[in-house]
Amino acid sequence: MIKKPFITKDQAEKIIKDFPTPFHIYDEKAIRQNARNLYKAFSWNKGFREYFAVKATPNPTILKILKEEGCGTDCSSYAELLMSKKCGFVNPEIMFSSNDTPLEEFRYANEIGAIINLDDITHIEALEKACGIPETVCCRYNPGGKFAISTTIMDNPGDAKYGMTKPQIIEAYKTLKEKGAKTFGIHAFLASNTVSNEYYPTLAKILFELAVEIKNIAGIELSFINLSGGVGVPYTPDKEPNDIFVIGEGVHKAFDEILVPAGLGNVSIFTELGRYMLAPYGHLVTTAIHEKHTHKEYIGVDACAVNLMRPAMYGAYHHITVLGKEDAPCDHTYDITGSLCENNDKFAIDRKLPEIDMGDILVIHDTGAHGFAMGYNYNGKLKSAELLLREDGSVIQIRRAETVDDYFATLNGFWDVI
Repeated sequence: MIKKPFITKDQAEKIIKDFPTPFHIYDEKAIRQNARNLYKAFSWNKGFREYFAVKATPNPTILKILKEEGCGTDCSSYAELLMSKKCGFVNPEIMFSSNDTPLEEFRYANEIGAIINLDDITHIEALEKACGIPETVCCRYNPGGKFAISTTIMDNPGDAKYGMTKPQIIEAYKTLKEKGAKTFGIHAFLASNTVSNEYYPTLAKILFELAVEIKNIAGIELSFINLSGGVGVPYTPDKEPNDIFVIGEGVHKAFDEILVPAGLGNVSIFTELGRYMLAPYGHLVTTAIHEKHTHKEYIGVDACAVNLMRPAMYGAYHHITVLGKEDAPCDHTYDITGSLCENNDKFAIDRKLPEIDMGDILVIHDTGAHGFAMGYNYNGKLKSAELLLREDGSVIQIRRAETVDDYFATLNGFWDVI
C-alpha cells in the first residue's frame, strides 16, 4: 500500500500563505465517500446507524458533514453532548457512552433525549437518582478474559475498566425493565484499531448469541446491538486497509444465522466508529525549521506532540511524506522532532526519508482522528488551526489557531499581575 497525501506541494504552499503551519487539514470528499460506503455495506439492516465517536474529531463542521451523510454521534461528556445538540442532532441520533459519569451529565443526556449506555450495573441507581429511568436504555458488556480472532489475541477485555459481566448485564436488564424501561440495546468494545475484516463479524457473533440468551433467560428482546468502534486503519504502509463491504457481509451472515432463527430479525445494528471514519482523511502539515547533527540526524519541525501526541504517548507510527520529494530515494535516516522539553516528542525515530532541507513541508498521515483532539498545552504550546479541503478544491478554516490570550484567559487576575 502506498500512502499518498491528498494535497500537493503547490496546494500546501498556497494554503500556508493564509494559514501558517502547523495545521490539521481534512478531506471532505473522502470523508463523505467513506461514510456512504459504510452505509452501503450495512444497507441490508433497515435500522442501521453510525454514531460517530465525537472524541475522535470534535469539530462542528465535521459533525455536520457526517450528519448530512446520515450519521449520529457517540458522546462521552457534557461538552460532546452539547456540541451534538448545537449541530442539530436530536434523539435518537445521540448515544451517550460514558463511565464514572457525573449525575449532571446523565441528567443532561436524558434532557436532550440521548440514548444512555450504562457502563455498570451500579449506574442504574445513579441514573435513577439523576433523572429517572428512560424508556430506552443500553448496557455495555465486557466478556472478560482475552479477545482473540482465530489464534491471534487482539486485546484483553479482562483488564479494561469498561462494561458488565454476563450475569451483571442480564440482571441489569431485569432491573431496568422493572423500573419502567421498554426498549433495550447492548454495546461492547473489545479491541482497538483492528486491521482485520474478521473483528466485527466475530464481535457480532458474541453479541448476537448473548442477545438470544438474554431473550431466553430474561424475556427481553433487544431492539438494537451496538458494535461500537474498533475497526481500524493501516497506519503503516505495509498493511492493507479493512474492506468495509466484506465486514458488513460478515456481520450479515452472523445476523442471519443467529438472530433471525431466534425471532430477532428486526434488531437494528449500530456502529460507533471514529478512527475508521476520519483518520485517513486528515493530515498534520508541518514545516522543517531546524536540523541537528550529533549522535543522530535530527530534523526539527514547527509541530510538536501538542499537535499530535500519539507517537509520544503510544510510540505510534504515522507515515510521513516530504511534499515535492515523493519520488526521491529514502536514503537518509532521521528522527523527526518537535520542540517540547520531553525526549519522546518525536514524530518518527530512525525513519528512512528523502533528504530534508529547511523549509520543506512535511505531511504526517492519518491524523484525522485522535490527532487535534488529544492536544494539550504543555510548555505553553498552542493548539493549531483546523482546515477543511472542500469538495470544490477550496480550503476553509474550521477552527482558528489558539493565541496566547486564549492560553491566559482562565488565569484569574493574570494581566493585573504583569
